[in-house]
Amino acid sequence: MNFEQQALELFDYQMGRNPVYRKFVQLSRGKTFQPTCLDEIPCLPISFFKTHKVAARDCRDYFESSGTTGMARSRHFIHSKEAYLNNSVDIFQHHYGKDPGEFAWLALLPGYLDNPHSSLIAMVHHFIERSRYGASGFFLDDMEQLYRQLLILIEQGTPTVLLGVSFALLDFSERFQLPESSLFVMETGGMKGRRKELTRQELHQKLRGPLGTKQIHSEYGMSELQSQAYTQSEGWFSANHRLRVVVRPVDDPWGLQPFGKTGRLDLYDLANRESCPFIASSDLGTLKDKMNFKVLGRMDNSDIRGCNLLYQ
Repeated sequence: MNFEQQALELFDYQMGRNPVYRKFVQLSRGKTFQPTCLDEIPCLPISFFKTHKVAARDCRDYFESSGTTGMARSRHFIHSKEAYLNNSVDIFQHHYGKDPGEFAWLALLPGYLDNPHSSLIAMVHHFIERSRYGASGFFLDDMEQLYRQLLILIEQGTPTVLLGVSFALLDFSERFQLPESSLFVMETGGMKGRRKELTRQELHQKLRGPLGTKQIHSEYGMSELQSQAYTQSEGWFSANHRLRVVVRPVDDPWGLQPFGKTGRLDLYDLANRESCPFIASSDLGTLKDKMNFKVLGRMDNSDIRGCNLLYQ
C-alpha cells in the first residue's frame, strides 16, 4: 500500500474515531465529503491542539509545545511514546543510512529540559541512551565541559552529533573555536526571544567556521507531529515514508501551489494515526519537487513556535 492509499485509509479511520476532526471536516467540506487523493484530504488547523483534545482513541500521555512565557501551549495526546521513539529512529536511519546509536550525541538544549513533555527532549534522550558511546549526554550552561568533550571526540575520530537550539549554538560558536573535522552539527531552530532572528542561511554561515564543519544540518519537527524531516542539501528538507508536505495558497485552504511557489505548509504524518495525521501548519514554505520542501517563515498573526526559526 503506497503513501496515498494509507492516508486515504487513515481519513476514514479519523472520520469514524476522531470527533474533533470529523466535525471540522463536516463543517468545512460537508457531511458527505470523501477525498479521492492525498491533496484533497482536509488538514486540521494546528491551533486546535491548543483548544481541544485531538484524539482518535483514549490517550493519557501527551507532548507539549515549548512556547514562551504566557503563550498557550499545544498538547498532542499520544497512544504510545515507545511508538514515537521507534518512529524517530526509523526516520533518522531512513534519511542518513545509519542508526542514531552509531553516533555520540552531545545535546545543547537549554530551556527544553524544563518541559517534561517535550517531544524533542524525548527523542534526543532516546538517541543518547541508544548510543554506544558513553560520552553522550545533555549539556546545559557548562559550555566549557562541552568544548572539552568535543575536542576529545574529534581527536579520537568518534562519529559525533552536536545537536542544539539555534541561540545556544551561536553562543557556543562565539566563545569557542573547534578544529576542522567531520563533526555532525544539527540545529533545531529556535531563538526563543534570546537573540535576533536569522535566516537559516545566515545562521549556518555563522556556525560553519567556528564549529569547523562545512555543512550544518537541520531538523524539522513539532510537538503536534510524530515524524521529523531532515535537510537534504541547501536548506531543503526531505520528506520520507511517513511524512509528506503539500503547499497551499495562504488565502485558499483547499487550493494547491505549484512547485517553487510560496504558501502554507500542510503536513501528512502517517505516524499520527491516533491523534490527527493531517495538520495545517502556520509555517510558510515551498516545494522543490514532490519530496523536498523548504521552510521560509511564519504566517502573519501566528504564534512563534519555540523550536522553529521565525524566518528561514
